[in-house]
Amino acid sequence: MFDKILIANRGEIACRVIKTARKMGISTVAVYSDADRNALHVEMADEAVHIGPPPANQSYIVIDRIMEAIRQTGAQAVHPGYGFLSENPKFAQALAAENVAFIGPPVGAIEAMGDKITSKKIAQEAGVSTVPGYMGLIEDAEEAVRISTEIGYPVMIKASAGGGGKGMRIAWNDEEAREGFQSSKNEAAASFGDDRIFIEKFVTQPRHIEIQVLCDAHGNGIYLGERECSIQRRNQKVIEEAPSPFLDEETRRAMGEQAVALAQAVGYTSAGTVEFIVDGEKNFYFLEMNTRLQVEHPVTELITGVDLVEQMIRVANGEPLTMTQADVKLNGWAMESRIYAEDPYRNFLPSIGRLVAYCPPAEVAEAARAVRNDTGVYEGGEISMYYDPMIAKLCTWAPTRGQAIEEMRVALDSFELEGIGHNIPFLAAVMDHPKFVAGDMTTAFIAEEYPDGFAGVELSAADRRRVAAAAAAMYRVAEIRRSRVSGRMDNHERHVGEEWVVRVGSETLVTEIAADRAGSTVAFSDGTVHRVASDWTPGDSLARLQVDGKLMVLKVGKIVSGFRIRFRGADVPVKVWTPRQAELAALMPERLPPDTSRLLLCPMPGLIVKVNVAEGDEVQEGQALCTVEAMKMENILRAEKTGKVAKINAGPGDSLAVDDVIMEFE
Repeated sequence: MFDKILIANRGEIACRVIKTARKMGISTVAVYSDADRNALHVEMADEAVHIGPPPANQSYIVIDRIMEAIRQTGAQAVHPGYGFLSENPKFAQALAAENVAFIGPPVGAIEAMGDKITSKKIAQEAGVSTVPGYMGLIEDAEEAVRISTEIGYPVMIKASAGGGGKGMRIAWNDEEAREGFQSSKNEAAASFGDDRIFIEKFVTQPRHIEIQVLCDAHGNGIYLGERECSIQRRNQKVIEEAPSPFLDEETRRAMGEQAVALAQAVGYTSAGTVEFIVDGEKNFYFLEMNTRLQVEHPVTELITGVDLVEQMIRVANGEPLTMTQADVKLNGWAMESRIYAEDPYRNFLPSIGRLVAYCPPAEVAEAARAVRNDTGVYEGGEISMYYDPMIAKLCTWAPTRGQAIEEMRVALDSFELEGIGHNIPFLAAVMDHPKFVAGDMTTAFIAEEYPDGFAGVELSAADRRRVAAAAAAMYRVAEIRRSRVSGRMDNHERHVGEEWVVRVGSETLVTEIAADRAGSTVAFSDGTVHRVASDWTPGDSLARLQVDGKLMVLKVGKIVSGFRIRFRGADVPVKVWTPRQAELAALMPERLPPDTSRLLLCPMPGLIVKVNVAEGDEVQEGQALCTVEAMKMENILRAEKTGKVAKINAGPGDSLAVDDVIMEFE
């Protein structure tokens, strides 16, 4: 076995690999850029080597710098994680030239599966079900129209070297095929330096389901079930689960056997993933093969008990698999939520800054439940503008899908994260969405269910009552404590009232509290009653309560006369008053938000790349005003209405915070 491996990656996946290596008694080497000098993966590794400036193209994906780190530390093997160099055949070749093991597949398999046209041809030859299409060279738009007509609309026009949605168009008729061909060709050339285009049937009611395979160098290959990855945004997976709620055992077996056949056809070794698109009738078609560890691998590990990173290391060491297909058993259900540094209320724009608070739920591994959090950050650390905005992968496991979803709801409610924008409220909303709960979803789920973006969660009437009861009981405890601390009373029970008026958002509820040593009984004026029990202490930012015998976890912030409560994706102010305070509060004028209609505000922390207008210019609705860049993503800000530029406060090269004023209008 290797004595020392280098992880050619950063963040949560580097930390993940280090954990398994440590368990196996293998020393680890981390690599880091200037931006990651104090990163968690650097702290966890036995050694760390600096490899350059923050931009990845000057550090993490520079093969020569990784090779120098290997020579410097004497690492015998390299785990590439995912992204960066993980699917770069030149990197695998460079390692082989220096007799360093690549903890991944052979160069030939990476090359064969890295090209969409080549991989589809190989899949067809291996007997893998593929989407009807044309894989040859397409000369011009008219040929694209002829081919599309033969296949039958709708069709997908795709770049051979594509990825991330670039060079991809859907055509429903001849005109769209003609236009889509040229657009895809131009975009592919600009993005990948390769303008080859292919056309295939567009699958309706598509679900994205992938098969995890594991192969050794001795001819053994197995599949470890599937993962459902249909909850996607901009072709980026957001929530994954294993197994899929859609597949039956017969379809699972067919997909698994075909996935292994494809892997063995290209001499694949290590862990890999074969992705399929599955239609509403359970017809499945090969999409692509990822020749690396997947971001969502934890859900497979949770339902199979197989440590995929350990298996990758052992296969790279030349060991045969110790399990057969008959040994693979799927146990229970697992969910994964990708927690990103992005603001869901601002169209998921990236968010950067310091993690003022970072307290994930405790990891547990019990007979009936599990919580796992793969992360590469820590409280007080910085979320950089240079890399992927992923903060953590929060996973839960339980015997059934419904229980796994409930565990995830509680885990998300318990995840304390402050200082940056994040998508936890959105993830919580999906966990409560009826279609998701029913397993009724396609890759269009987010686009169809949130067509205007995410505007937050409106609590149900029942949940508002539960929140109101909890807040009233908590506020009463806080009032007793304040009275004790101030010394205003000796017998506090006589002086803290029983009647309280609670306003949750815009709804006002009158309550009466009867407290005892075991908790509080909260009665509403309409006769409904809730029982609240908790050991919450005033000042705690998280409250775990039992409301009517059911667990309820609230994030609690202090506001005047109440709390800021975050629960199940909702963020609501909850006011708690005595009856007299409520009377006076009703007389107070409502504070209106400031008028920003004449201002262009920066929607995210970022860098001004370009300003398209000058002071005094007349602008029209939809006109580009400026471009802001963050996390390597450019965002063009446009005029919302016709107007005249009065003042420009920022120019190219300026670094701005959220809501900084870029320009003002008359």
